[in-house]
Amino acid sequence: MAGSPRRKSIHIGEFKHVNPIPNACRIGNLVMSGVILGRDPTTGQMPETLEAQCANMFALMKATVEAAGGNTDDIIKMTVWLKDRSQRGPLNAEWLKMFPDEHSRPARHALPLDLDGGALVQCDFTAVID
Repeated sequence: MAGSPRRKSIHIGEFKHVNPIPNACRIGNLVMSGVILGRDPTTGQMPETLEAQCANMFALMKATVEAAGGNTDDIIKMTVWLKDRSQRGPLNAEWLKMFPDEHSRPARHALPLDLDGGALVQCDFTAVID
């Protein structure tokens, strides 16, 4: 059976899941991502620092929403999982770089998660693209 003509899988070349799933999926104007890690997209290695992982994660989120036909202004909700939820400084630094206008930021929720493989942070997002 062929895929749904309404549903479009979003793939970005520099970041692929191990499992047979897309980076995101779009139906109409709604885009929902899969999990985005802070892995270096060129080397495939997981950086040791939370700062580097957050920078990579935000860059991959930007690349994913752009591959879906939008931009970071279209992101309406971001969920973040942190190995140590008390360490939000690097997350907030990248957040403020991407969303500097306090009157135009997505909703965000941070949750603790026992991550493995050296991961210290991961996220997913929802975007609405007009």
